[in-house]
Amino acid sequence: MNFLEERILKDGIVKEGNVLKVDSFLNHQMDIELFNKIGEEFKKRFEGKEINKILTIEASGIGIACIVAQHFNVPVVFAKKSKSINLEGEMYVAEVESFTHKCKNNVIVSKKFLNPEDKVLIIDDFLANGCALQGLIHIVQSAGATVEGIGIVIEKGFQNGGTIIRNLGFQLESLAIVDSMDAENGTINFRKQ
Repeated sequence: MNFLEERILKDGIVKEGNVLKVDSFLNHQMDIELFNKIGEEFKKRFEGKEINKILTIEASGIGIACIVAQHFNVPVVFAKKSKSINLEGEMYVAEVESFTHKCKNNVIVSKKFLNPEDKVLIIDDFLANGCALQGLIHIVQSAGATVEGIGIVIEKGFQNGGTIIRNLGFQLESLAIVDSMDAENGTINFRKQ
């Protein structure tokens, strides 16, 4: 069992509807020491890849991506879920459906922050059905850039997102893969990696 699986068992809460609540350390209150270990692990797993940019999606991926970026010494770009008045110029846009929020959003990245020379590592906190990742992949490819890899903190292995992304041929590294959860007794079972 790795450091992340141990933390999920200690502080994660299983809720009805296949929801894993990790807001005490991952995506509401953030444990920066844990994020640093996550960054170190992604640096190891993507060793030798030419990564010059990290891409994530707002909001809960941003903190993780920033710490990971320190290990790669590269900038972070995050896809915004809504157009604001300070976004100007041409945009890359993809529609994504959120498993957590049960809604569709257009995610937007300014064209000035992604270009064909970019070698991108996509980072996100969760992978469920893969819609957000497919949207980010679409944005990278629309820019003519290259997806060098995808780093996920927690993958719900009982949903099809991981299979879809791996079948597309990308190096997908998930630090913890949950194979099953039971809200009634609070159990979480992880896939051996």
